[in-house]
Order: sequence, then C-alpha cells, then structure tokens
Amino acid sequence: MDKESIPQEITTLVGREVYSNNGVFVGEVEDLRLDLDRHEITGLALYQLNTELFDAETQSARGVIVPYRWVQAVGDVIIINDVVERLHQPETEEDEEEVAA
Repeated sequence: MDKESIPQEITTLVGREVYSNNGVFVGEVEDLRLDLDRHEITGLALYQLNTELFDAETQSARGVIVPYRWVQAVGDVIIINDVVERLHQPETEEDEEEVAA
C-alpha cells in the first residue's frame, strides 16, 4: 500500500511550515478550519508569519487563515499559491502615474 493511500490524521498538518510556490516562507500551521458537514479542511490558520508579506494590521493579530484551495502540495512542508506575494508586490511607476492622473 503506497503512502498516499494510507489515511492520516489532520493533526499531522499542525506545525508544518508553509511556503509559496516560489519558495517564500509564509508562516506555520497552528490550527485548521474544518467544514464538519462536508468532512473537509477549508483553511489553514497560520502564525509565525513572514512580516514582509503581511501588513501591520495583520501582524498585530494572532495570525491569518489561508483558504485550503490555495494549497498545491502537502509533504514535509505545505506549498501554497503565490497569492499572498502578489497582493503585496510594489506598484509599478505606470500604476502610480495612472492613479495620480
């Protein structure tokens, strides 16, 4: 029986580091958000956040919840889409000019 077909407890996700698909550290899993009616994970509650990715308001909070649909792979670490990185990319000069116009 291969490893993927063996049922694992969801608590094995707690404590795993989360990285974007570009290799940037996002945070660490502290807890899970579950939909008990559908028997599925809907989100990962992260703490120990990468301060470069999140604004000051988020940093003063206990953590963030990342939608589980962002998860691309689960292994020794968890890989998620780079959505968080894209949310905080600096605006280009063209964007700034358009806003000022």
